[in-house]
Amino acid sequence: MTRVDRRRWLTASLGSAAASTAIGSPAAAFTAPTEQLQVAVIGVGNMGYGHVRRLLQRPDVRLVVVCDADRKHLQRAAETIQTTSGVVAEQVTDFRRVLDNRAVDAVVVATPHHWHAPIALRALQAGQDVYLEKPGSHVFHEGRLLVEAARRSQRIFQHGTQMRSSLVTARAGEVLASGVLGTIKMSKAWNCQRHRPRPSVPNESPPPQVDYDLWLGPAPQRPFNANRFHGNWNWYRDYGNGDIGGDGVHDIDMARWGLGVDQHPERITAHGSRIDLKGEREFPDNMLVAYHYGEGKVLIYEDRGWTPYGPYGFDSGNAFYGSEGMMVFSRRGYFQVYLGRKREQGPAMRGDAGHPRHLFDFLDSVRSRKQTVAPAEVAHLSCGLVHLGEVAYRVGRVLHFDPQTETVRGDDQANELLTKAYRSPWNLPEAS
Repeated sequence: MTRVDRRRWLTASLGSAAASTAIGSPAAAFTAPTEQLQVAVIGVGNMGYGHVRRLLQRPDVRLVVVCDADRKHLQRAAETIQTTSGVVAEQVTDFRRVLDNRAVDAVVVATPHHWHAPIALRALQAGQDVYLEKPGSHVFHEGRLLVEAARRSQRIFQHGTQMRSSLVTARAGEVLASGVLGTIKMSKAWNCQRHRPRPSVPNESPPPQVDYDLWLGPAPQRPFNANRFHGNWNWYRDYGNGDIGGDGVHDIDMARWGLGVDQHPERITAHGSRIDLKGEREFPDNMLVAYHYGEGKVLIYEDRGWTPYGPYGFDSGNAFYGSEGMMVFSRRGYFQVYLGRKREQGPAMRGDAGHPRHLFDFLDSVRSRKQTVAPAEVAHLSCGLVHLGEVAYRVGRVLHFDPQTETVRGDDQANELLTKAYRSPWNLPEAS
């Protein structure tokens, strides 16, 4: 059976049996299929290896390929797959071999950020459904390309903001929609951690099991340095997005969701600095960003990478401010409503943080061909806040953004930072 015929058969015979893809649909509701989905995972380090283990919980999934530039990561993932399921997964270092494999129905991408969009765009063009870890884009312009590619290819796309699939989110959404908080005009997202930056170390030869040139990919050529590799690459702009895009994007996504805005902001201000002066990194260790929307709503983001505590007892969280009350919400699986001047306690819930439900929602959507809870449009609006905040910080002035053209009015320097150069041959693929 060809891959195209196989997809049609799956859609026709299993579409009616697939579980609901609404926020919070339990994995247990999925009806056992009669044929397994063939899935590959590209990037099987920390997050990707976690996805391997979650995928192995699904009897309707067969993990056929794992891909990573580090062969130690490959061996660990392949051994886990064989021990758990008996399947001998193919191990490849070059993701293009995954995209050329016509047996692969869907890919899960969990590489460093600079590889997210280049791989996802090519996978969509190859006709594969894509689960893409956050942030889906490394720079703003990539987000628009993902939206267009997903629409053009008619493939299923899920962004890895897992709280979108939490039962806590579903219930909190019902409370927000009930009007008990009154009119919600402001939301806040925070991400507070105690980072311990690494001191500078000299360049060296890459580990023998690593294809370093492939790991660099579209990033500029530079010598191998342990600080710019596993566990620490997110502090360098060539590969990552700092706290705001590494962890804060989860909280920003929920802040935008709770505020109920489905467009880009029109004005962005950002401030940040280095407070903990030890260690090497290219991002500030604290940021405060305000996003102003045309309808008068405001979203505020704050991170503090030098503190072991966060507001209301949560290192990552949100507050939704209404005219009659407020909600404290955390992606750790919690919300609590406070009403009126006396802060009387209203509805509350403790529960899950979206794992593995979010990944399973993607698999169910692959079966049913129904849209996921975090499609490319949702990813672009939330990741766009990450990039606009970072650009506003870097240029040091207010951004006046045009949501229609997706450009900064009268600011060539800021507009240049909405995209980037790509090292050949890893330029972004042409639309097709």
